Amino acid sequence: MGRFLHAISYIFHPLLAPIAGTLAYFSVAPTYISLEQQSGNILPIFILTVIIPIIFFFILKNIGVVHSVFAVTTKERSYALFINIALFLMIVLKVIPQNYINELYFFFVGLIAGHVAALLLIFLKFKASIHMLGMSSLLLYLIGLSIHFEINLTLALGLLVLLTGIVATSRLYMKAHNWVELAMGFVIGGFSQLLTLKFWL
Repeated sequence: MGRFLHAISYIFHPLLAPIAGTLAYFSVAPTYISLEQQSGNILPIFILTVIIPIIFFFILKNIGVVHSVFAVTTKERSYALFINIALFLMIVLKVIPQNYINELYFFFVGLIAGHVAALLLIFLKFKASIHMLGMSSLLLYLIGLSIHFEINLTLALGLLVLLTGIVATSRLYMKAHNWVELAMGFVIGGFSQLLTLKFWL
């Protein structure tokens, strides 16, 4: 059981939330989007949100700035959040024009808002769970897509709620966070997406 919960923290790492939201959009959007257009968005988003942060991690680890992929200390987390915010801004400004994919554009705007809030809390010495921020962002975004496109995503939403609970259990088991930090991460992620819904729903 312990190995399973440890694996969950890796499998549902916050780095994967942006690409998961991107794939969710292209999977459920009823409007026709060519494979060329999809790859033109999915590939750069994958590179900017997964590959480049991993490269940054190894660079920072080699120079002794960070020590764990989970950014255990507040200092390590601040580096990770700064990098993510910068990369999300690049996606919003360069990869996804607002008038092209409105729904996906505001998903990343919400992620930026959530990460900025988490960064501000770090300055107050509070470590909100980025795992839960990512999971709740996905959950609210998927709910928004379901309403927006009038598609029944009950099964996917139910599975995501279950996975969110498992991720929270994993973080508690690993003693990475307490319940307050998990709850705060969930609220930040969900609320940041909720604020953007009025712009595209």
